[in-house]
Amino acid sequence: MILEARDLGFGYPGKPVGRGANLAVAAGEILVLLGPNGGGKSTLFRTLLGLLPCQSGEVLLSGQPIVKMNRTAVARTAGYVPQASPGYFPFTVFDTVLMGRTASIGPFSAPSRHDRDIADKALNQLGIAYLAGEPYTRISGGQRQMVLIARALAQEPHLLVLDEPTASLDYGNQLRVLQCIRSLAGSGMAVLLSTHDPNHAMMLADRVALVHDGRVTGPAPVAEIVTPETLWTIYGVRVEFISAPDHRSPVICPLYTR
Repeated sequence: MILEARDLGFGYPGKPVGRGANLAVAAGEILVLLGPNGGGKSTLFRTLLGLLPCQSGEVLLSGQPIVKMNRTAVARTAGYVPQASPGYFPFTVFDTVLMGRTASIGPFSAPSRHDRDIADKALNQLGIAYLAGEPYTRISGGQRQMVLIARALAQEPHLLVLDEPTASLDYGNQLRVLQCIRSLAGSGMAVLLSTHDPNHAMMLADRVALVHDGRVTGPAPVAEIVTPETLWTIYGVRVEFISAPDHRSPVICPLYTR
């Protein structure tokens, strides 16, 4: 397993958020965390990446306790894409993506031609090479999210962790990012992502876990977790599952809210 959490308690000092989480992600697998706002998904991610200490249990990254790894070692294994950041310094898009190479460059070394080629490849992979010379602070929120994904890919990680990667993207870019994620998993990368959209889980996931009120249910196959009953419980929405031609999974259509 690339990432494994055992009986994990997560939260902040003096403020527990969740406990008893057991998760594992293997190479080539997409695990989707599904849940509402405030359910604890971002806090769980930060704990899985060692950005917050475990309140109980442990996290293993490539078989090693993450608590014993330094940040450089973590960054060489796991790429993290947080929710889109506004940015405060007018670095170009290319330089922002090149920063993903930091863990592979010595403290007093400049990026090599190889590092720059990897940054170029990440931009091209997401179809945003045309933004390379633009200041990060002057592009749209959706474009910034694409840049953050490209920066994580430039790390050449074994695991990609994405916190609501499509939240600020338009419809076309949502699909492009989802297709890219599927392609990355197909090449052997482990992927862990969170979303509010159960259709994204249906499209992508090998397994799904629900994060709701600090409880983690699953992971389990999509059909066992994403059901009309569970979506009513966590979102208060009645849905209908509709079979669509040429789709590997049904489409979820909302009907009404609680």
